[in-house]
Amino acid sequence: MAMHDYDYLFAIGMLFAFLDAWNIGANDVANSFATSVSSRSLTLIQAMMIASVMEFGGAILVGGRVADTIRNKIVLVENFTDQPEVLMLGMVCALVGSSTWLTIATSLGMPVSTTHCIVGGVIGMGIATLGADGVVWGWDNKGVAQIFGSWFIAPAIAGAFAAIIFSVTKYGVLKRSNPLKWGFVMVPIYFGITSGILTMLIVWKGAASLDLDDWNTGQIVGCILGVAFGVIILCVLFFVPFLHRRLVKEDWTIKWYHIFYGPALYMRGPVPDMPEGVQVNIIQDYYRGHATRADLEAANIKASTIADMEHIKRERDAQKNGGEVPVRDEDSIEVEKQANAGINTKSLDNLEQEDAGPWYAPKNLLKIAIDALMHGVRKDVIAEQGRESSRLASNLQDVHARAAHFDNKTEHLYSFLQVLTAATASFAHGANDVANAVGPLSTIYLVWSRGTIAKKADVPIWVLAYGGAAIVIGLWTYGYNIMRNLGNRLTLQSPSRGFSMELGAAVTVVMATRLSLPVSTTQCIVGATMGVAFCNGDIKALNWRMVAWCYAGWIFTLPIAGIISGCLMGIIINAPHWTPPAVVLGA
Repeated sequence: MAMHDYDYLFAIGMLFAFLDAWNIGANDVANSFATSVSSRSLTLIQAMMIASVMEFGGAILVGGRVADTIRNKIVLVENFTDQPEVLMLGMVCALVGSSTWLTIATSLGMPVSTTHCIVGGVIGMGIATLGADGVVWGWDNKGVAQIFGSWFIAPAIAGAFAAIIFSVTKYGVLKRSNPLKWGFVMVPIYFGITSGILTMLIVWKGAASLDLDDWNTGQIVGCILGVAFGVIILCVLFFVPFLHRRLVKEDWTIKWYHIFYGPALYMRGPVPDMPEGVQVNIIQDYYRGHATRADLEAANIKASTIADMEHIKRERDAQKNGGEVPVRDEDSIEVEKQANAGINTKSLDNLEQEDAGPWYAPKNLLKIAIDALMHGVRKDVIAEQGRESSRLASNLQDVHARAAHFDNKTEHLYSFLQVLTAATASFAHGANDVANAVGPLSTIYLVWSRGTIAKKADVPIWVLAYGGAAIVIGLWTYGYNIMRNLGNRLTLQSPSRGFSMELGAAVTVVMATRLSLPVSTTQCIVGATMGVAFCNGDIKALNWRMVAWCYAGWIFTLPIAGIISGCLMGIIINAPHWTPPAVVLGA
């Protein structure tokens, strides 16, 4: 029987579940695609499109299993059997606490763990209603202790996997005398491994919606190996000839659809000469904008230039604070004139804006609507990562210079692999992190629609779709904000490094999903990034300020979300009840 007396709780739960999932997309989705965008394997719009499909697919196909863990394993729901509406209220408070802190953290550019948020919210409401004994703290029953343990274990495992993968790539391919040749050998193998992992995530007792729970071990292993070897064969037949023609023959005329020619590309005639005046870049430079140590030393910036620029900064600070302006020489004055040149001149953009008329003009409304919708995908994430205005991004040139640069053509091979690993990690992310929003919402819906508590209940497909859609919307509108804080702001990114990071994180998340353990994908990718950075042989190749910023977010997240949720729940259930005074007739 539906509890229509609490329709307002169901409505509030829907709103804050959407906000929670929106923040998951805006905050946590960078775990899957920040490295791909930072290494230039994908543009931001390409990443958004792939992530939309994979995040939503992971949420629908695999999300139900982990959602059950969030709902049932943290708080003993049987304690609410006589008062299911209180559990419904508690889950609403948990969503409020989680989404509130996530919104604050996302606006600050802090990549926090969305798993920590909802776990903290559920713990807070559990303590407010049942006391500390009402929360499952132990390890055996998959309670809080197991989740706490995953916070330390998951980054270590992801870092180890990523370091092993990159070490094999580094010494088996990148540092060989002919890295491109060995890249052609390893790429099909990596494609098969990655495809097998994605298949494993779907069929290894994960996709309840596909009704695969009755499959035996032989069927599961056969499916995984069949897909893996099938992808290897397709890669050898079609992908390798295409890349051989592009990279070895340097065929500037080849198009993407020529991949379907397969082995026939080996018999294609000689590459025609490029017409005069025509310049085609066969592949992009994946290291452009990142200097090596030798480049920095060769630049040999004059000390006087640095001093002049520092003097200008001190003078502006003094003027801003009302202090005395220091004396400077003529050279520094000229530097400032050059720096300030053109400040009072109108730019072309300003002139065009004046000609366009007011914003409310009919011709401008459509443009405003399109700009609003596309705002989140028009950001230049790589350029913003390089800005050192943030204290977290200071001295990035030195951090990047400590990482070796490898053959650009070989890196191009791994850019395709990185797209596949990013898609796999995104699918795993949707499977794992959609539970953070839909777990409490499924409980709210269950209580509201049936008026009772069931120990086991399938998460409705529309709940998973609702959470998945909100994740995608958050990704498109604000996902860039966290993307720019990860990637190159942690360490130098390149396709080979990003591939190793993403595959290491994806393997860890797949293992966690198989065990119904809601690990933090944020910690997995940060741990994997640290593992690859250590392979540079220099601890200064990692931006420790950003690592500390990430850890600070993880430390503060659970208690803050728990306090918000617990205080709200405690205030509501212990609030005084107002009884209107009786009206005396004729008084």
